[in-house]
Amino acid sequence: MRLSDLRGRSVAIWGTGREGMAAARAVAAHGPAGLVAVDDRANFLSLPWEGALAETAPLVTGEPGRDALLAADVVVRSPGVPQTHRWMSELRQRGVPVTQGTALWMADHADRTIGVTGSKGKSTTSSLISHLLVAVGRPNVFGGNIGVPTLELPDAELYVLELSSYQCSDLTDSPRISVVTALFPEHLDAHGGEREYYRDKLNLLAHGPHAVVVNGADPRLAAELGDRAAVRAGSPDTTHVATGPDGTPWFHLRDTPLFPRAVLPLVGRHNEGNLCVALAVLDVLGVDVAARKDTLAVAVAEFQGLAHRLTEIPDPSGLTFVDDTLATSPYAAMHAIDAYDGRPLTVILGGTDRGVDYAPLRDHLAEREITVIGIPDSGPRIIEALTGLPGVRCEIVDDLSDAVRRARKITPTGGVVLLSPAAPSYGRFRNFEHRSEAFREAIAETMAG
Repeated sequence: MRLSDLRGRSVAIWGTGREGMAAARAVAAHGPAGLVAVDDRANFLSLPWEGALAETAPLVTGEPGRDALLAADVVVRSPGVPQTHRWMSELRQRGVPVTQGTALWMADHADRTIGVTGSKGKSTTSSLISHLLVAVGRPNVFGGNIGVPTLELPDAELYVLELSSYQCSDLTDSPRISVVTALFPEHLDAHGGEREYYRDKLNLLAHGPHAVVVNGADPRLAAELGDRAAVRAGSPDTTHVATGPDGTPWFHLRDTPLFPRAVLPLVGRHNEGNLCVALAVLDVLGVDVAARKDTLAVAVAEFQGLAHRLTEIPDPSGLTFVDDTLATSPYAAMHAIDAYDGRPLTVILGGTDRGVDYAPLRDHLAEREITVIGIPDSGPRIIEALTGLPGVRCEIVDDLSDAVRRARKITPTGGVVLLSPAAPSYGRFRNFEHRSEAFREAIAETMAG
């Protein structure tokens, strides 16, 4: 379904955040027969709906929104509206088409788009792809799940989009190059279960992409893909890391050494995989990666990692504080812990409790020497899951400031204090940026002891 298909039809916009605003403006420009906006609950994504926007799409709130949705010819939902919402099942039963702004946009731009999703790594990988393309003379617009709704992106010859599972779920056109970085259970409450989450995530690949590029080292992703044709980054027949001419790890394209692993400023093996995926995408696009290896090496060395993703914070104490507040699942926290393997490590875990199973984290730490500090709300449950592991020292504190203070006392000089919560931030904090800000403030406040 394209935006132009909405001409002469009654349309309901479901959600009044940035995505809903962008959808209302875009749909209005195509002459619908009727246009309303629905917000069934007050939440942090909602923004003031007033002025010309309210005149164009009058707002219906609360339970009456259900009737407005059921009366529409088409519903355009915001990504924040979960698949499990009680009204979604009614819309399906009535046969009311439900789409999203990203799906409407993709119908007109798929052939010019590289779309990147994944349970972890999509932000870094999409940023790397965009950054490296610019370095080799391929300008592009970078967007998606990073603040600017797709319906408000400027016209361009090439797009690189980071796409969430929510955005992928309603696509009916796949990006020309569809990329998946990793797959593990996440956001199950919004999708309805593990199988539903995988289905929605991999819907990115379901509508005729010209090429599929995936992280070939991810076992769950490999199992879900089966024998599907795909470029599997990390494999010897494409981009991978192997011993280079100087005896150290190098990035390779098949048999050709490109540049040393040390060029990449990001820590962790998972970031090696992210760069392998990005380089494989360039190769698929027809960039002569081997011939441009020196240019690419410079661009990789200059790449700035994402804020709040394994961001190291200088401290005069000799400790390394690390902000990884974007790690909102146990699997993301496991990758962060691996990045500091071999150093004394205190990790701060806990946040919004969504009932996530922390058994995989327990299995991951079974053979490790590590200190874990649990903070509200899920911290105590995480600590309970880790109880009894011989090398894991566990403590529970009242808040993030207490956790930083305690970490300073128990982490040896030269060690790492890692905030990798394995849980979202909402409830105690406005959002992940607020949690990150509180972490930095606690570091500064405790610096003098």
